[in-house]
Amino acid sequence: MQFANQRPIMKRFIFFIALISMFTACKNNKNDKETTNGNNTGNTENTENSKKITKRDYSINGSNSYSDLFLDSNTVENFIAEKKLNDTIARRLRSFYNARNYQYAWFSGDGITEQGRSFWNVHEYYSTYSKDAALDDKTLEKKMNAMITVDTLKIKAADKSVANTEIKLTQHFIQYLINNYKSGEIKRKEIERFVPFKKADALYLADSLLTKKHKDDKYYSDVNPAYKLLKVQLQKYYDITRNGGWQSVTTNAKRIKKGDSSLIVSALKKRLQVTGEMPSTDDTAQTFDDQLVNAVKTFQTTHGLTPNGVVTQALIKEMNVSALKRVEQLLINMDRTRWILNREEGNLIMVNIPEFVLHVYEGKNKIFDMNVVVGKEGHNTTIFTGNLNQVVFSPYWNVPDDIVEKEILPAVEKDPDYLAKNEMEETGETHDAIPVVRQLPGPKNSLGKVKFLFPNSFDIYFHDTPAKSLFSQDKRAYSHGCIRLSDPIKMANYLLRSQPEWTAQKIDEAMNSSEEQFVKLKNPVPVLITYYTAWVDEKGLLNFRDDIYGHDNNLVQKMFTNPL
Repeated sequence: MQFANQRPIMKRFIFFIALISMFTACKNNKNDKETTNGNNTGNTENTENSKKITKRDYSINGSNSYSDLFLDSNTVENFIAEKKLNDTIARRLRSFYNARNYQYAWFSGDGITEQGRSFWNVHEYYSTYSKDAALDDKTLEKKMNAMITVDTLKIKAADKSVANTEIKLTQHFIQYLINNYKSGEIKRKEIERFVPFKKADALYLADSLLTKKHKDDKYYSDVNPAYKLLKVQLQKYYDITRNGGWQSVTTNAKRIKKGDSSLIVSALKKRLQVTGEMPSTDDTAQTFDDQLVNAVKTFQTTHGLTPNGVVTQALIKEMNVSALKRVEQLLINMDRTRWILNREEGNLIMVNIPEFVLHVYEGKNKIFDMNVVVGKEGHNTTIFTGNLNQVVFSPYWNVPDDIVEKEILPAVEKDPDYLAKNEMEETGETHDAIPVVRQLPGPKNSLGKVKFLFPNSFDIYFHDTPAKSLFSQDKRAYSHGCIRLSDPIKMANYLLRSQPEWTAQKIDEAMNSSEEQFVKLKNPVPVLITYYTAWVDEKGLLNFRDDIYGHDNNLVQKMFTNPL
């Protein structure tokens, strides 16, 4: 994936300005000269423009808003007065909420928004690992860490504590931009519309984004290559949609392969010619030839299917996703590229959940990829950032309470020897009288021979597994939330490469020991757990993946009118 090729600003990782802002900024050309400023003086901005505050958008209401929660404007003013915010922060805070008619940005009635979670990941990482103490706030940290781990969080607009947290997050968001972006890089009006704020037609939003012109000819895509690559693809799929899209392929055949001849083969060729996997020629013959085999393999590769050149019902299902649906998907994922971790130097480990793949980078260079297994539905792997700082060889598996209650106890009722047969032991009980169970190191251990820790609030980590067969499947969502690695030996050797005492032989011995051993990394590695269902890879190919956790669908319902 081509996410690591973004240019750095000092040693920060870039988080990005919301897609929706570009759509609506076309209505505000007169303010385009207003930009973010990397200092508090504002001495590079036109004084008159810098004093402007966005007018309140009263057209936004509960029926068309992104969030279903709204603030009282007096609450914002009281916050500004109580915190004694300086003029720059106060003006931008007012503008931010005026632009969204005082609609919440980081929360909705059903909990923290995706943008709220993304910003908090950025905030937590930045405040922890940077030398900038401006965003240090233990009270906010405690509040957010408590809320972000709740699966079924319900929020009411009347909750004063949440309202205060909402405004505090926006204050920190603005402060972060001021501290980390150079003047002129991002238009100020776009910053005010960072989070989606109003439902609109997907094609209208795409057209607004693609046709938007700035007088200075500077665009956000200039500083974010991943975003720019998706924007090029958005133009392609927008044009396809406006021209009628593509016809669905319909067949009852379970497999269509090289040498077969039928009308459906001609339909396959026409479909793949529209999106470019098949050369746009007059070849619509009914014979499944080598050219179609290559086109099918390309389509399979870019849709997460085994590239064997054989057409299956799973492949046809992907082909029949409409062009308009792909436009929606591109818009959503362009928004997500604004939050990715950026490091020009050093290592980065990135896992893209819908892709079921882990990527290791050194600066701009990808070192290797690795297939992974992620959380199954109901046990979702969480999106967050962290620092991998420990390797644990021959680990115990401390079985989570919910697994003990829902899986282990029923198994013990059926077979009293279940614990012994699975090399487990009971070491106590919780305050809820649930047994505390752990699995001993060894060949039956569910964590395999090694695990990799990066501290987080979700108790998620990388680990080995004895269930190796799952890695050969196209869809690999089977875990209880942690991430299983297909080649943990390679990962262990790579992470310990700068610690010469840990030779390959010593690592092998530690992985096959009966004693647990913790090893602290001299050079911790940033880890980014992401959720992209559309991206452009290093070969320039647009990839799509299934929305396995329904995150896309949730955003579609909130962002678009008449969503598919």
